[in-house]
Amino acid sequence: MSRLSGKRTGSTTLNCFSPPVMVATFAIEIGLMLYTLWRYKLDAIGRLTAATLLFLAWFQLSEYFVCAGGGGLPAEFWARSGFASITMLPALGFQLLYLLAGKRERWPVFIGYGAAASFVLFFLTYQGVFAGYECTGNYNIFQLTAVTSVLYSVYYYGLLLAAIGLGLWWTRRSAPAASRLAGAQNQSVRGLVIGYLVFLVPTAVAGSVSPAARAGIPSIMCGFAVLFAIILALYIMPRAGRLRGKQAPSGHKKA
Repeated sequence: MSRLSGKRTGSTTLNCFSPPVMVATFAIEIGLMLYTLWRYKLDAIGRLTAATLLFLAWFQLSEYFVCAGGGGLPAEFWARSGFASITMLPALGFQLLYLLAGKRERWPVFIGYGAAASFVLFFLTYQGVFAGYECTGNYNIFQLTAVTSVLYSVYYYGLLLAAIGLGLWWTRRSAPAASRLAGAQNQSVRGLVIGYLVFLVPTAVAGSVSPAARAGIPSIMCGFAVLFAIILALYIMPRAGRLRGKQAPSGHKKA
């Protein structure tokens, strides 16, 4: 990878996605992960939830070290590891959706993980993946090459939008008869859809209002994703997870 070139602001203003906010977001997401590990059994749903919270937190930590000097490691390392961590999020969420919905078809999940693994390998090894970075007062700008940016957007938004569409479709079909998806299970699927929307919609609005902010979409999106982390740990898991020492909620199959 060519050496990253960037600039850091000297501002100490507490902006929406400034380094102090990154640290606070990291602390919240790590705290939610530890709470999940303590409160719920580590079945498939519990493991996916904990992994999602960990990867969200790791990106915030990576952003912070890109801005704050790297903690003894180069900014290149943090940029690569940060993108590798968020690359796993759509695939993890897609599998979580299938588990919450009780679907047995797993080939779409395997495709999602295959695409995620390809991008993770690419981000960790390819020399020319980043053209540079910029640590602004509000968010980080990671400058991907043009082709990489397009392909990555197709993968990332494709899986997120597919999860939203499938979740809405499955819950809508189940609503009249309340046969397949009912009660806590149905609420869990809807919660995941809402969780995705609460960070996708504000990010889209921010990009529409300020075209300059589009370059910082990964940073902005993961800033809003703390809302998704809260919904995941405090709304979805109480309805989908199994408490330690207790049985699964009614309507759920053991994962």
